[in-house]
Amino acid sequence: MDEVFKALADPSRRELLDRLNSRNGQTLRELSAGLGMARQSVSKHLAALEAAHLVTTVRRGREKLHYLNAEPINAIADRWINRYHRERARALADLKAALEGPPMTDSAFVYTTYINTTPERLWQALTDPAFTSRYWGVTFDTDWAEGSAMTWTEQGVTTADPEQVVLEAKPYRRLAYTWHTVTPEFAAAHGFDAEFLRRASAERRSAVSFDLEQQGDLVKLTVIHDGFEPGSILREMVGDGWPALLSSLKTLLETGRPLPDAAEVSPAGA
Repeated sequence: MDEVFKALADPSRRELLDRLNSRNGQTLRELSAGLGMARQSVSKHLAALEAAHLVTTVRRGREKLHYLNAEPINAIADRWINRYHRERARALADLKAALEGPPMTDSAFVYTTYINTTPERLWQALTDPAFTSRYWGVTFDTDWAEGSAMTWTEQGVTTADPEQVVLEAKPYRRLAYTWHTVTPEFAAAHGFDAEFLRRASAERRSAVSFDLEQQGDLVKLTVIHDGFEPGSILREMVGDGWPALLSSLKTLLETGRPLPDAAEVSPAGA
C-alpha cells in the first residue's frame, strides 16, 4: 500500500490516471499527447503506476494498452471504509462530480489482482461449476470451446441465447466470453424494476476477458469487461460487482472459503 500512496503523490501520475479514468485503454503515444512532457518521462511515470498496480497493461498486436486498475483503490476502501459508509462516500463523490464538471465517458472495467495459486487451479475456478457456484452463485453449461454457446444459471434462472458464446479459450492463459442476456426472468429474480429491464435489455452485448500470467508463486489475473455503450446501466453495475466477486475468488483459492455474501453483489447479479 505504501507504493500506492507514493505513486499518487506525484501530480503528473494523478493526471495520467485521470486521463485513463476518462478513457481507458490508451497507448503511450495517446497518453503523452498534450502533456508537455517528454514521452520518456511519461513512460517512467506509467512504470511507477504499474509497479503500484494502479495501472495494468495489455498487449493487442503491436500496441501496449494502459488501463486504470481498480484493485488498489478498492483495497484502500476495504481497509478504512465499511460497506455502509462507502455508499455514503460514493454518493457524496457522485454529487461533487455532477456539480463540478461533465460526466466521465464510459469505458472498460479493468481489474488486476495477484492470487497465490496456479494457472491450472485458477482456470478451474473460472470454468468449473463446483467453483463458480461457491464464489459467484453462477454455473455455466458449455464445453469451453471457442464459438460454443454458454448457458448461465443463477438463483434458479437459466439464461440461454445464441449470442452468449465463448470468444477465446486458451487453457491456463486466456478466457473470454460474451455477457449474458438480460431477460424478464433474470430481472425478476434479482428484484430489478421494469425501467432497469427496459434499459439493460436494449443495450448491446458486452464481453469479459480473463488473462492469467504466472509470476513466481502468484498468478496475475487481469479482468477486462468492455463493449459498453455511453451511459450504460450495466457498466455501472459491473463496476460495483466485479471487485467483490474477484476478492471472493481470491479468498476462496487462498483460504478454501469465499467471502460471505459476495455473490449478492456480483456483476449485474450474474
